[in-house]
Amino acid sequence: MVEQAVTGAGATPPPEQPPDATGGDAAATGGGTAAGPTSAGMTADGAPTAPADVSGAGMSADAVPAAPAGGAPAGPLQRTADLTAGPGGVMTDEVGVVTGELTLRTEWADGQVTLRVQYKDADEWYMVTGGRAALADPSGLDAVHTIAVALLNRPEG
Repeated sequence: MVEQAVTGAGATPPPEQPPDATGGDAAATGGGTAAGPTSAGMTADGAPTAPADVSGAGMSADAVPAAPAGGAPAGPLQRTADLTAGPGGVMTDEVGVVTGELTLRTEWADGQVTLRVQYKDADEWYMVTGGRAALADPSGLDAVHTIAVALLNRPEG
């Protein structure tokens, strides 16, 4: 069996063996390939074979981060929606009742879902009183957010 030269840093072969420019060594052993090795859409020289599909590259706050090897999403997930608080407003832990035009943010992190509100376009977020619960599967975030919006959004009173 004949070994092929392996290139190192800078694409230079190790000094003890010159590169096999003709591929004759591989062909002599019957191990030649027609198009060369490829992996993950890349050619052996590192150039992409075709443009990659990067749908969603312009991410938004509602985008789901890529999942690490364990399958759980990396980092917190969140959904936001503008709403009008109903009669009595929304009770918060920090400042009591907030009323009027609000933004609701439903967050999932570390197996917990949390509801926060802010006055629309303000900087400060307030924890909704009673707005924290266990949620083992982050795929339930959309359902929790939809229900919270439906309960809190009362533009007609």
